[in-house]
Formats: sequence, structure tokens, C-alpha cells
Amino acid sequence: MRYLLRQKMFALGDDFTIRDADGNEVFFVDGKAFTIGDKLSFQDPRGHELAFIKEKVLAWGATYELWRQGQLFAVVKKKKFTLFHCQFFIDVPGPDDLTAQGNFSDHEYTFRRREEEVAHVSKRWFTLTDTYGVDIAEGEDPVLILASTVVIDLCCHPDDGGVTANF
Repeated sequence: MRYLLRQKMFALGDDFTIRDADGNEVFFVDGKAFTIGDKLSFQDPRGHELAFIKEKVLAWGATYELWRQGQLFAVVKKKKFTLFHCQFFIDVPGPDDLTAQGNFSDHEYTFRRREEEVAHVSKRWFTLTDTYGVDIAEGEDPVLILASTVVIDLCCHPDDGGVTANF
């Protein structure tokens, strides 16, 4: 399934709209302004929270927790000390951890589980600022992949888009 993820410009906090291939808004990410560390609510179009994204402020390196219904369901962590490329680990319960690697500055990267590609992020076909496609393989959790994509955007492009005031 293809999704179009776009960061809202001039928003108080980091807000994102996510549309399906037909242009329907399927998710909204509401960044909370005036917080210590990033906090974002990942919602359906009616405003029901599907996940909560929270930055671990005192962690060694960029680390975000993904919460669903009050339960931690993933931790997204940027790997420190890579020589030629950035890499992110998405730790989920059980053996289904993901990695994301590629060219993060140009929004061109893949999510993999072991050696299998499960999603691809690309800005190649979109000319709008901070707009890119996310292709997710059949059977994968779109909330996990899209929330992780938002985290990667926050880590790699902290000053893009909205007006953020995290104290």
C-alpha cells in the first residue's frame, strides 16, 4: 500500500498528514508544542489516537518510544557511530525487529526485517517540501512503519516544516 506523508508547514509542533494512494486522509500526526522532548499523537481521521510517539530525553542518542493503548509496542533508535550511512533500529516484541537504512537526507531509504524489504520511503516523485511516498508491503503494520518514518524525519530533519518550541 502506498501512503503520502506530508509535514504541515507553519504548525505549532510537528504535524503530519498521511493520505492513501487515492488521496484520502487516513492518518494525522499531531505534534505537541511546548514539551520537553518530542511528543506526537498518531490519529485516525476522526481524531482517535492509534499510537503515541514519545522521545526519551535522557537516552544515549536519538531514541523514541511508540505506545499503543498504553502499552509500549516499539522503540526506534538511531544507531550511533556509523561511517558512511545512518541506520535506525526498530525494536518490537519478539523476533520481528526492523532496520531502516539508506539516504535519510534525501528521504530515500528502506525498512527491512532481516534481509526482506518491508517498506520503502522515497521523495523522488514529489517536489513539495517534506512530502514523500511510503510503500508498505502487504501484511505489514502501517502504524508501526509510518510512525517510525515520522521519527526518522524528526531525527534527520529537526528544523523542517513547522514552528517547534520544545523546551
